[in-house]
Amino acid sequence: MSQLFLLNKPYGVICQFSEHPLHPTLKSCVAEPGIYPAGRLDTDSEGLLLLTGDGELQHRISDPRWKLPKTYWVQVEGRPDEDKLQALRDGVDLGDFVTRPAEVRVLPEAPSLWERKPPVRFRKTVPDCWLEIIISEGKNRQVRRMTAKVGLPTLRLVRVAIGPWRLDGLQPGMLRSVEVSMADLPRTRVAAPARKDGVSKNSAGKHFANQNPAGKHPANQNRTQPAAPQAVSAPAPRFRFAKKK
Repeated sequence: MSQLFLLNKPYGVICQFSEHPLHPTLKSCVAEPGIYPAGRLDTDSEGLLLLTGDGELQHRISDPRWKLPKTYWVQVEGRPDEDKLQALRDGVDLGDFVTRPAEVRVLPEAPSLWERKPPVRFRKTVPDCWLEIIISEGKNRQVRRMTAKVGLPTLRLVRVAIGPWRLDGLQPGMLRSVEVSMADLPRTRVAAPARKDGVSKNSAGKHFANQNPAGKHPANQNRTQPAAPQAVSAPAPRFRFAKKK
């Protein structure tokens, strides 16, 4: 079993431990030695960040071939119509790449989250709403770029889940540890094979099955691990919703 740490990364904290001239780093909220992020979260985004000291687990979580779904609650400026929601679901052409299809829905009420510091700046004449967006990618500022492209600029972005791990109960800066078995990690059905240059590619929009059925780690072909079960749709993260006033 490996140890995995779930952190609610506060707004404004940069995802690194080395000192930064402009932003507080993970040192400001993580005292556990010898652990490192498995993936990243933008400095101006909040929510779930996974950390571990197990290199194999870190690779397994952050490797884009495994495509763990990431769930975001996104406060956007404006009121989305069905065309904008469908555009997000179908995939958005961002110029340098086209996003994979996403799961998108309008949250019925604003989620009851912690207060952000500094608070979000609103325009009194422009309405806002909250979306739940689930993607299987994690490119730089992807969700913000997606919503901006369809005319819904992001005001606040909170990641509430990565694969089976959820933010439930964690306040900003809080850390929780869980025991993880590599054999229990979900295996996606849309993982693309890795190219020799280390870049995953999904050619012509086709989905590829796992090209490593023996469960061998790509960095060590002599190490074999049990095959993981197929991923199933996980329930939505459990948060209370704020009551309408």
